[in-house]
Amino acid sequence: MSNELNIGLFGFGCVGQGLYHVLNNSKGFTANITKIAVKNRDKKRTLPQELFTYDKFEILNNPSINLIVELIDDAEEAYQIVKHALQNGKHVVTANKKMVATHLKELVKLQEENNVSLLYEASSCGSIPIIRTLEEYFDNEQLTKVSGIFNGTTNYILTKTILEKLSYPDALKQAQEKGFAESDPTNDVEGFDAKFKAIIIALHSFGVFCLPENVLNIGITTLHEHDINYANEKNYKIKLVPTIKQVAPDKVAIFVLPKFIQQHIPLFFTDNEFNGVIVEGEFSGEQFLKGRGAGGHPTGAAVLSDISALSYGYKYGYKKITQNKSNQPENQISIKLYLRYNTEDELKKLKPISIDEKFESAQYKFVVGYFNLKTIKEEKDLILSNKLFVCVANDEVELL
Repeated sequence: MSNELNIGLFGFGCVGQGLYHVLNNSKGFTANITKIAVKNRDKKRTLPQELFTYDKFEILNNPSINLIVELIDDAEEAYQIVKHALQNGKHVVTANKKMVATHLKELVKLQEENNVSLLYEASSCGSIPIIRTLEEYFDNEQLTKVSGIFNGTTNYILTKTILEKLSYPDALKQAQEKGFAESDPTNDVEGFDAKFKAIIIALHSFGVFCLPENVLNIGITTLHEHDINYANEKNYKIKLVPTIKQVAPDKVAIFVLPKFIQQHIPLFFTDNEFNGVIVEGEFSGEQFLKGRGAGGHPTGAAVLSDISALSYGYKYGYKKITQNKSNQPENQISIKLYLRYNTEDELKKLKPISIDEKFESAQYKFVVGYFNLKTIKEEKDLILSNKLFVCVANDEVELL
C-alpha cells in the first residue's frame, strides 16, 4: 500500500486525542487524520469543527481515506464500521477486543476476500506486543501454553486489596479515579475483558477459533478476606489468570479464573496496572513479557504501532490456523482448584473428582482438589449467586 496513510478516526476519547497528538508530532512515518467521527454534538472540541463528522458514512465512503482507526466502546457499532470498511477495501486498526473476539472468524475471512489488513494489537494486553510476537517469533514453533495477567484493572485492584489491605470497594474506586476502571467495571472484574483477549491470543498461538460463550470466565467479585488470608499463609498472591493450554493434539483448553501464584513465577512480581504474559514453547522454553496494561497511553502506543506497521504493508499471517484443526476449547479437563463454599450441598453440585485438603469451621469452609472444568462452567451461576470463590491451585491441567 501507499506509504502515506489517510486516516478516518472513529472516537475521540483519551486514546483518540493522544493518537492525534502523536501523529501530528511523529517523524517516523506520514499519516494524516482526515476526518473524525464522534457522537456527541454538544461536547466542546479542542480541534477545528470541520475536522469532525456525525455521519460514519462520510468517512467510510470517502475514497481518499485508506485506513480506518476504530476506537469506540460500542462493540456492535464497531463491528458494523469495521465490516463495512473491510468490504470496501480499507485497512483497519482497532482496539475493540470484544468486537474482535466475537467476530474473529468472519473478520479473518473478510481480510482474505478483500485483500486488506485488520490489525488489533491494541485489543490485547496494553503495551505488550503479544500478537506481533506470536505472529513473527513463534509463527512456526509448537507452543504448549500461553497464560498471564491480561487485565490491568483487576491486577491493580488485587494488588491494593492483598498488599495494601484496602477493601474491594475502595480499591475499585481508586482504580476508577486513576482511569484504569470504567464506571461499570463488570467487563474487567468478572473476567470478560480477559476472556476476549484470551480468545484473540488463542488464534495466534494455537490457530483456534472459539466463541466467547464456550469459554469459562469467573472473576474476582466474590473474593473474601478468608481467601486472602489462606493465600498469605501459603505465601501466594492471587491474580486473575487466563490460561490457553494444549491438552492433547488438536485440543486446547481456554479459561479465565483467579489463580494462586508462587514466588518463583514471574507473575508474582507483576503488580498494579501491569500485565504479564508467559509463552511456553516446545523448543524455546518459557518467555515472559511485561508491560503496562491499563490506561490510555499503553493502548495509544499499541494503536500507533499498528498504524506504523500498516505504513509498510504489514498483515497477520495466521499460520497457526493451518497447524490446528480444533474449532472450540476443550472443557472436559481436570483442574486443581481451591473452592470456598457455604454448604455441603453446594460442594456436591460441583462434583469434585478428588479432594486433597478440606477445612470446615463455623465461619469458613474450603476444599482443595480436582474438578472437571465443564462442571464449573455449568455451575457458574451457582458460584456467583452464592458468593463461592474458586481459584486455580497449580498448573496441572489434564484431559479427562
